[in-house]
Amino acid sequence: MTKSNDVLFVLLGAIMVLAMHSGFAFLELGTVRRKNQINALVKILTDFAVSTIAYFFIGYYLAYGVQFFRGADQLAAESGYDLVKFFFLLTFAAAIPAIVSGGIAERARFRPQLLATFLLVALVYPFFEGIAWNKNLGIQAWLEHSFGAAFHDFAGSVVVHAVGGWIGLIAVLLLGPRFGRYQRNGAISAHPPSSIPFLALGAWILTVGWFGFNVMSAQTLNAVSGLVALNSLMAMVGGTLAALLIGRNDPGFVHNGPLAGLVAVCAGSDLMHPIGSLVVGAIAGALFVYLFTLTQNRWKIDDVLGVWPLHGLCGTWGGLAAGIFGNPALGGLGGVSLASQALGTGLGIVIALSGALVIYGLLRLAVGLRLTPEEEFNGADLTIHKISSTPEKEAGW
Repeated sequence: MTKSNDVLFVLLGAIMVLAMHSGFAFLELGTVRRKNQINALVKILTDFAVSTIAYFFIGYYLAYGVQFFRGADQLAAESGYDLVKFFFLLTFAAAIPAIVSGGIAERARFRPQLLATFLLVALVYPFFEGIAWNKNLGIQAWLEHSFGAAFHDFAGSVVVHAVGGWIGLIAVLLLGPRFGRYQRNGAISAHPPSSIPFLALGAWILTVGWFGFNVMSAQTLNAVSGLVALNSLMAMVGGTLAALLIGRNDPGFVHNGPLAGLVAVCAGSDLMHPIGSLVVGAIAGALFVYLFTLTQNRWKIDDVLGVWPLHGLCGTWGGLAAGIFGNPALGGLGGVSLASQALGTGLGIVIALSGALVIYGLLRLAVGLRLTPEEEFNGADLTIHKISSTPEKEAGW
């Protein structure tokens, strides 16, 4: 009975995180210009399908040494727990291309990005996932021996979010900005969100699903912790209020604030005191607003949804924050080392940057990453955007 309860518990978590992918879709849908909304919807769903193939055949085996090339009778004879655990962890893996999609929106070619999705989910993400969560290559054992504790990332601040955000930064830089975004005279062409209601809907779906993302990372019913739920809530609130204050009531910042807080609390949500989580979330919300503005306006990095500040930097902060606010001196449960957190986080960033440079660099050389100016102006990669003519399309929206 206990095993059956765990199967249902993890299955419900997988369904909640699967639902988060609709949040990624609507967050991107509401942020991009109206002419690119269809592409946003198609990309997220197709990326998930490709991620499933990549993770099923290659990625899950690379991370955990488990493969499914057995008879259905053998698979059915098992409890089913291993199967729903794969489903749950797949939804995490598929978040990598969903994160990247928001950064490269409105100018990336569809098919090369699908190939990048396959390679990222098959090779890059599971390589670090296996190190962090399955103790591959002995790195966790070395950290524990050297600093008294292994690298701790309960629900993926670094493994999922920082890795996805830093991969996204490389993709954005190699693609370059959207045509007309930055003028030669220094002027910046504004591309405001096409739909604040859709953006808000995406943020709310992600926020609600995140409690499955975090709480159900316990992976068994006996291990579930109410502390994780409360810490997630407090970090969400901290991120929201900080983004509201520093972002001067901007609705785009307000709705990304809770996501910043939730990204940051993932790693230490099982260790920190709720007040510490509130502080971690507030710092993440402020970090997102400040760095999003800096990257867009001063550094002229055209990261459409701000995936590097939101996931890359807030995820990095979350990895470090677990080592700070998980300390008993700050109300945490302990069993964590700031040195291990820094080294583990740094390793995740290095793997993400290296993998992204290889994959996107080779794709750029071999087949190209960018839409043509005509395709970008018309609002789609014409290989997938073949709908009948509408007044909006004819107007160039």
